[in-house]
Amino acid sequence: MKFAKTIRFDKSDLNIFPLASEEGELAIVGTFNFYNLKQDDLKGKVKQAFSNGFMGCTTFGYSTLVSLVNIKEKELQQLKTNLGKFLIDNFGAPSQEMAEEAANEEINFMLDLCKNHETGSLLSLSRTWETDGIKEKFRNLPKADSCAEQKIWTFVDES
Repeated sequence: MKFAKTIRFDKSDLNIFPLASEEGELAIVGTFNFYNLKQDDLKGKVKQAFSNGFMGCTTFGYSTLVSLVNIKEKELQQLKTNLGKFLIDNFGAPSQEMAEEAANEEINFMLDLCKNHETGSLLSLSRTWETDGIKEKFRNLPKADSCAEQKIWTFVDES
């Protein structure tokens, strides 16, 4: 099954987000992180995370882009456990069972988002604050034909 992993083309995520994810973390959309904010709270690095950050599920930092990869059921189960613990520790989920149920909803949303796109393609996210709530738009950036055999994107730091 296909799922998203964080990817970093350059060092910009390290500078624009309150916390940047590490490259290669399983990632979800993570809009729930902003449920308690008001539009006036969206400033600086928090605004950047709100506007276009996917949430990595190891550091719980943000990534501008994610790459679609094939993962195993075992990885999804570990993700469910980790995300459930995060929801208990940071959002006061009342039990592990309820936290994992909420985590499962987030995971299933990401699975659904990824299923119709090619492995190796990229996704970007744009969030806006509308009068009727937060709106999300996703953009698929297909893998270039010249990279058709490449399973993940690889970049070399030339500095």
